[in-house]
Amino acid sequence: MDIQDEIARRVKNVFPDVEITLRDMTGGGDHWGAVFVSQAFEGMNRLQRQRAIYGALGELMDGPIHALSFQALTPEQAQKEN
Repeated sequence: MDIQDEIARRVKNVFPDVEITLRDMTGGGDHWGAVFVSQAFEGMNRLQRQRAIYGALGELMDGPIHALSFQALTPEQAQKEN
């Protein structure tokens, strides 16, 4: 299983419109940095967004993913960040 593809697949199953940027932070495939951009995050606070992403990833967080640092942004927030 390619973990990067699996992360994207699972998050897109929950947020079909999501744009994903993933970075392998250590080269080992277990520490990831990510930015998830979806209109579905509108109206959700930071904790709700985090829970939604972790929920989408499920048991990957107990195994192949050791650490995940991410931002979950609406398109408007992402535009302001850039």
